Amino acid sequence: MGNLIKKLFAGNAEGTDSRIADYALIGDCETAALVSKSGSIDWLCWPDFCSPAWFAALLGDQSNGRWLLAPKAKARVQRKYQDHTLILETTFMTRKGKVLVTDFMPIRGKHSDIVRMVQGIEGTVEMAMELSLRSDYGHLIPWIQHLSDGSYSATAGPGTAYLRTPAKIGLKDGNMVAEFDVKQGETVRFALTYASSIEDIPKRIDLNRALEETQRYWTEWSSRGTYRGKWADAVLRSQMTLKAVTYRPTGGIVAAPTTSLPERIGGDLNWDYRYCWLRDATFTLLALLNGGHEDEAKEWKKWLVRVVGGEASQVQILYGLSGERLAPESDLGWLCGYQNSRPVRIGNAASAQLQLDIFGEISDALYQARRAGIPTDARDLQVQYDLVEYVRTVWRKPDSGIWEERGKPQHFVYSKVMTWVALDRAIQNVERHHPEKASELPLEEWKKTRQEIHDQICRKGFDRKLNSFVVHYGSKELDASLLLLPLVGFLPGDDPRILGTIRAIEKRLTTGHLMKRNRPSKPSAKQGAFIACSFWLVQALVRANRRKDAENLFEKLLGLLNDVGLLSEEYDLEREELIGNFPQALSHIALVNAAFALFPTDAHQHRDH
Repeated sequence: MGNLIKKLFAGNAEGTDSRIADYALIGDCETAALVSKSGSIDWLCWPDFCSPAWFAALLGDQSNGRWLLAPKAKARVQRKYQDHTLILETTFMTRKGKVLVTDFMPIRGKHSDIVRMVQGIEGTVEMAMELSLRSDYGHLIPWIQHLSDGSYSATAGPGTAYLRTPAKIGLKDGNMVAEFDVKQGETVRFALTYASSIEDIPKRIDLNRALEETQRYWTEWSSRGTYRGKWADAVLRSQMTLKAVTYRPTGGIVAAPTTSLPERIGGDLNWDYRYCWLRDATFTLLALLNGGHEDEAKEWKKWLVRVVGGEASQVQILYGLSGERLAPESDLGWLCGYQNSRPVRIGNAASAQLQLDIFGEISDALYQARRAGIPTDARDLQVQYDLVEYVRTVWRKPDSGIWEERGKPQHFVYSKVMTWVALDRAIQNVERHHPEKASELPLEEWKKTRQEIHDQICRKGFDRKLNSFVVHYGSKELDASLLLLPLVGFLPGDDPRILGTIRAIEKRLTTGHLMKRNRPSKPSAKQGAFIACSFWLVQALVRANRRKDAENLFEKLLGLLNDVGLLSEEYDLEREELIGNFPQALSHIALVNAAFALFPTDAHQHRDH
């Protein structure tokens, strides 16, 4: 049986054959797994998003860990999520029959579980299963034991995974394998449970009950959504994806559950996105609030205040799930990378950069939360005021910009705009919501600095010949982040300078309906279209009173969604496929906010003041 399994599922020595768009997401709101159309779970970090992966075939091959469950014969594949849930249903159709594989992760109790159910729909289908557990990002083969209760355990260092199934399991080359037939009306179940290696063996879960509870959790959560426009399915799936990458114990939201999926195939722009970025703070908050998910918005705001509360000069651009500050970057040399895109990195050295935009994000998020009625306490106000005072001392400095440039710092226009936002939102917060504090604060000094920043940006950051704002002072180049100027209220959306900037960006940065972040400094340096930027253009067009253009663009952008409604970070214009870390929270946040910009509800909030 082992040789047959090996022959059937021989992988590509250069990595998985699946494309990024071939994956679907399942998760338990503390970690997540990626399931391919072929029935293979190729990525899973345990016990949480930032932990080492136990399945890393996504960045290597099957020897680096995966869980394959599929027909032995060639099959046609259809898949979808159960309505309003994160429960994946994959239908395999062979010449001899049809089976439905249901994959999900129950919302975590004490332990994390993956459940896979194979249900016979028509005829008889010969199935095969190969479970290759490899801890430490596909590096270590665990110690496998057959336990007295019939289950199997796989232990490596701090963790143990337990496999429970009625299928007959064999062992081969450190893998657990099985072959079995599934007839119409039959169901074969598998459960894989993660626990600490020093605790007692976890109890078996009732799989049918787990399915019902998971269905109930997601359908109840989905029912709170407030969007009722014609793109409701895409908006709901994006909101659900955002919920799935939220770390429930703390409220932190990771940018993506993956690391090192490349911005360019074969290139080295491969970064670890399993962190919480402050640059996304207000966009995230508004996506949650506009969607009717106030509880998640409250938790995100609490997380934000916890991690930045302290010395303003020590605020970082990104943090771990619980506010961890250290994110040392290193390479995993034993992994070949997605489609041979090396290096595979863990950690993110950008955490040490100065990015001035984050201070505006924090101040704006606190203001928008207060504006939405989320309770504000003295600590929230003190954090905002301390940050504003710090911004007054550093706003003139060059920084690394929103895209985390690893070159010479520059006076990026968007960064300067966000220092203006930091002051503006603090002033608005005091004058509108806390006038009793006005006499205790240097409001007039804040207003002077706010005006000084605004004047400098309009003088040094706008090129009259281009009739556009530029990426940084003294440059003749553009950047998609400039589309955010009207969205944050720096200038009205119909201001001639904004209209000129939009037209210039459309002309120089867009290909068809897709937009690049900027033009690379080297002509040979290729980059994909950054998906969130195109959704920012939708919102900017709405503000510019070009609603029909905005709606047409939004419709085209929905075509980027994969078959189960997920988006990555970028789109490769030459290869015509999704690239970058997946699914990308910012892409889905931008989709949600663009949809609400086009069809606002009564509760819809803009970023501007």
